[in-house]
Amino acid sequence: MPYLGDNVYDQGLNYLDTNGTRLDLCSQEPTTYAEATSTYTLGNKTGLNPGAPAAGSPDGRSVTVPAITDGVVTGTGTASHWAITNPTGTELLAAGPLGASQAVTSGNPFTLTSFTVRIPAP
Repeated sequence: MPYLGDNVYDQGLNYLDTNGTRLDLCSQEPTTYAEATSTYTLGNKTGLNPGAPAAGSPDGRSVTVPAITDGVVTGTGTASHWAITNPTGTELLAAGPLGASQAVTSGNPFTLTSFTVRIPAP
């Protein structure tokens, strides 16, 4: 297996930390910025500030996305995924499943507990 130093992982995670300023709740896993912020979005939180890279568990490197207490639901449906985007660069930076799907109703707030985005070691 190849070896990659922490700084290699951290460059990608630093980009996520610096540029990932919006989190969307999505009805399915998006693969593009448009899907994350328009097609599948059920709500969002702007002003997101993921943490700095740190050791991942059980290996690799990770960033921690802080808990969200004031997200805004903009559609009604079942949220099953999250997406972190860079609205300035119209980039989808990361996406993944929620711990559990949740029904959401337009006009209501949403909350999420903190979670990590991890790049596993090779």
